[in-house]
Amino acid sequence: MPRPAALAAAALPPLLLAAVGLTHPLVLTPESAPWWRDLHVIGLVAFPLLALGPWVIVRGRGLLLEGVVIVLGLVYACFYTALDVLAGIGGGHQTMVLGPGPWVASLFGIADELVVPGVYAYLATAVIGGVTAILVTPGIGRVVAVVGTVLVVGGAYSFLTSHIYYPVGVLTMVVLAVGWTAMAAVVPRPVRSSPRQRQPVPT
Repeated sequence: MPRPAALAAAALPPLLLAAVGLTHPLVLTPESAPWWRDLHVIGLVAFPLLALGPWVIVRGRGLLLEGVVIVLGLVYACFYTALDVLAGIGGGHQTMVLGPGPWVASLFGIADELVVPGVYAYLATAVIGGVTAILVTPGIGRVVAVVGTVLVVGGAYSFLTSHIYYPVGVLTMVVLAVGWTAMAAVVPRPVRSSPRQRQPVPT
């Protein structure tokens, strides 16, 4: 992957979510319900893309390492999507159609339970990605990798409870964008083994 593409993959998803978070209603009401529902439809695409950040760092560093991060990213994407669908789209739509009621609290309750494995999986990718960046980055770039690791691990920890609500959730997304982008800028490109030259067939 070219460096500009890696930087874009690391930076753009959290920055998009930060921008959406600036408009996230703080309370679900009949008035805020339409945008509450619609912004979580956007989230169906945007939230899973956060898993690109750690993948950009570990790609090409070994099949096992990359596989672990991909699996954790899949766990994050699946379980966080459950939150978007239930509390976001479902809660917003039900409030639009039926108004406030116990069904909203019920949707929020199951969503809060289902999202837990997802956010912890993302925290694990932040730790793995950060440690990998520190280990593979030489020279002064390693200092940047350390700073990036602190940012993404802190951001992923904040993400456990902040979602993208303003102001903490928005700041969390910005911190993740800066951290992943800093590491993507300094980690060396993985060395790909060249294919073996075909040996001449003895005659």
